[in-house]
Amino acid sequence: MSNKHTTFEDVQAMVTATALISLGVFLLNYAGLLAGGTTGLALLLQKLTGVTFGVLFVALNLPFFYLALKQMGPRFTLKTFASIIMVALATEFLDRAITLESANEVYCGAMGGLMIGCGLLILFRHKASLGGFNILALYVQKRYGISAGKFQMGLDCGIVFASFFVVTPWILFVSVIGAVAVNLAIAVNHKPGRYVTS
Repeated sequence: MSNKHTTFEDVQAMVTATALISLGVFLLNYAGLLAGGTTGLALLLQKLTGVTFGVLFVALNLPFFYLALKQMGPRFTLKTFASIIMVALATEFLDRAITLESANEVYCGAMGGLMIGCGLLILFRHKASLGGFNILALYVQKRYGISAGKFQMGLDCGIVFASFFVVTPWILFVSVIGAVAVNLAIAVNHKPGRYVTS
């Protein structure tokens, strides 16, 4: 029996994944938290420039498409590009569908991180990603057998700590909780060779 996903299964997975990820980003952004990867860079630059997350997120991912196309193939690249656009659009308009009066920062960090991690797991399972460091992490896992979650956790925590002079120590601490939550979900559930094949 073939384990190749149908087009319908891929589309359903991408919609579900990007919905989870955009909601996770919404929680992080609402609490003023940061994240790792291109998501974190986009949130950080949003604080510094005032440019919206969606625009920054797409722009930051553009340089990684050459690696995706060369190393992961056109189908992976197309699905990844579609996922990035869907997350960018969803985050641009999500505040029109959801409003919050208050939310605990630790909860937003942990749950936002877990939502993003679960969304990424779905994308990885369907041979797609959210671009940026996700592409690099999947490439390293495929080429060298290093866990995508552990590799990306190191990169993500580095980006969060690099934001030391932009946010308060408390926000930085809670942001690290969110980054660990994202990558713990991936590291525990996405093992080398389990879903990504040569």
